[in-house]
Amino acid sequence: MASPESNTASSPLVLAILDGVGLEGPTADNAVTSAAAPFLLGAIGGTVDGQPVVSLPIHAHGVAVGLPTDADMGNSEVGHNIMGAGRIFDQGAKQVEEAFRNGDIWGETWQMVMARQQNQIHFVGLLSDGNVHSHIRHLKALVTAAATAGAQKIVIHPLFDGRDVIDGTAEAYLADLETFLAETASTHRCTALVGSGGGRMIVTMDRYEADWTIVENGWKAHAQGTARPFPSAAAALATLRGEDAGVSDQYLPPFTVVDEAGVPVGAMHNNDAVVIFNFRGDRVVEIYRALTEEPFTAFARGPLPENLLVVGMTLYDGDMGIPAHFLVPPTRVTGTVSELLATAGIAQYAVAETQKFGHVTYFWNGNRSEKFNAQLETWEEIPSDNVSFDKLPKMKAKETGDAVVSAIESGKYPFIRCNFAGGDMVGHTGDIPASIIAVEAIDEALIRVNAAVKAARGTLLITADHGNCEVLIERDKNGAPLFDAHGVAVPKKSHTLSPVPFIAIDYSTRTITSGGVSDAGISNIAATILALLGQPIPVDYRPTLLSVS
Repeated sequence: MASPESNTASSPLVLAILDGVGLEGPTADNAVTSAAAPFLLGAIGGTVDGQPVVSLPIHAHGVAVGLPTDADMGNSEVGHNIMGAGRIFDQGAKQVEEAFRNGDIWGETWQMVMARQQNQIHFVGLLSDGNVHSHIRHLKALVTAAATAGAQKIVIHPLFDGRDVIDGTAEAYLADLETFLAETASTHRCTALVGSGGGRMIVTMDRYEADWTIVENGWKAHAQGTARPFPSAAAALATLRGEDAGVSDQYLPPFTVVDEAGVPVGAMHNNDAVVIFNFRGDRVVEIYRALTEEPFTAFARGPLPENLLVVGMTLYDGDMGIPAHFLVPPTRVTGTVSELLATAGIAQYAVAETQKFGHVTYFWNGNRSEKFNAQLETWEEIPSDNVSFDKLPKMKAKETGDAVVSAIESGKYPFIRCNFAGGDMVGHTGDIPASIIAVEAIDEALIRVNAAVKAARGTLLITADHGNCEVLIERDKNGAPLFDAHGVAVPKKSHTLSPVPFIAIDYSTRTITSGGVSDAGISNIAATILALLGQPIPVDYRPTLLSVS
C-alpha cells in the first residue's frame, strides 16, 4: 500500500463519474461506441497514449447496489450513495418493500394520515413500475389500506413516466389505475378518483431547484385545481395527444379533472392529508416544500390549505428535515469515504453542474447536506442550462472539465471528484444524435483533465454510476429492437442493467494493477480511493479494485 505521502496535493487523485455511461457492444443506438471519443474508448479498451491502463467492467445495478433484485436498474442517487459509502446497504426501493412485508409502514405516520380519513386523502407521485422513483404496487397497497381503514375520499395525482418505463404507455398505466380505483370504490364504498396529473419533467418533479415553474405547474394542478380542466384524466390524455402526437409521456402538460360544473374533483382543502409516494427524494423535495413551507418565495403560491398534513414515503433530505413525517425510516450511512478523508485532514474538491451537484455532495456523503469539514472541503456547482438537454447536449461538460483542471493546478486538493451529466440527462431524452454529442463533449473534457493529471503526476479514475446512453432503443427479451405501429424504433429513455467502466490511469512513480476482485461493483470504489491515498480501509468496506505498490 502506498504511504500517505505518495499522493499529496501535487499528485492528486481525480475521480470522474460519467453519469449514465454504461458498457455494451457497438450498435447504432449505443451513443458511447458511436461517438468520436478517442480518449474514452481507448481507455475502456485498456490503452491511453499507447500505454496499458487498468480497465474493468463493474456492476452498478441490482443487488450489487442494495436494490431488491438484479432486474432493478441502478440510478444516480443509489450509485453515488454506494460509491461514497464503500459498502452495500438496502436502498429506498428495497427498504420500502421490506416495510410493507413486515408491516412497519403502518406505524405512527400512517396513523396520522388515517386520522384524517373524514377529509380527503391525496396521493402524489410517479405512476410507474420502473422502481426508480416509485412503484405502482406501493401506491395500490397504500390506497387499499386507506380505503379499508375507512377513508371517505381518496384522490390520486399521477405523474406520467415515459423515462424509466417505455414511452407512450401513459394511457395504459392510467387505465390500470382507474380500473383499480373503480374496484376500490365499489368494494369499500368510498370515492377513489384521479384529481390531476401531467408529465414528470414539466409537472411537480423538478430537482435541485433547476426550474421552479415545474413545481408551480404541480401546485396549480394538484393543490389549487387550476390547471387546464378536463372531464377525466383519460380525456386529458386523449386531447393532449391529439394536439401533439409526438409528445413524450414525461412532457405531458398539466391538467386538472373537473366535474360538470367545472369544479375540481380533487383540489386540496383544509385538514386534508397528502402522501407523497415516491421513495426517491430528489424530485419531490420541492413539491413538499411548496405544500408546507411558510414563508414560501420560490413562486407566487398564495395561501396554503389550513392544517394540511403532508408526509413522504421515506426521508428525502435528513439535513433539511424533509419530510417532517415519513412512512419508512432511512438507513443511516456513516463512515463514508469523504468523512474518513476529512477526519484524516485530507482536502477534497467536488464539482458538478446543477443536475448532478446533489449527487457528488449529498448522496456521495451518505445523505448528508453539510460538509464534514468546511475548511477541507470545497464544493462547486455549475448552473445547468434551463432547456431540454437534447437542445444543448454538450451540457456543462467543458465547464466541469475546466473546473477540475483548475482544481488540479491549484495544488490544494489530494482528492477531486466530479460528475459529467450528459450521458444520463441527454440519454433520458432518447435522442441518439444528441447523446452522441454529449459523449463527445465529455471526451473532450476528459482529454484536458487527463493532461492536467499527467502534468501533476497524479491518478485519474473514470467510472459511472449506472448505464443509460449505451442503449437508446427498446429491445425485446432476445435483444431485437422494438418498433411502434409506424415502424419507428421505440426510444429507450431509462437507465439500463449494463455494467459500467472502471478505469485507472496512473502517472505517479508507483505501480497499480487490478486487484482481481470477483463480482466487482461501484461499492469497491471507496476502498480504492483510500488505498490510492495511502489511508487505512475499514474492515466493513468492500475491497479495493487495485493493488498499489
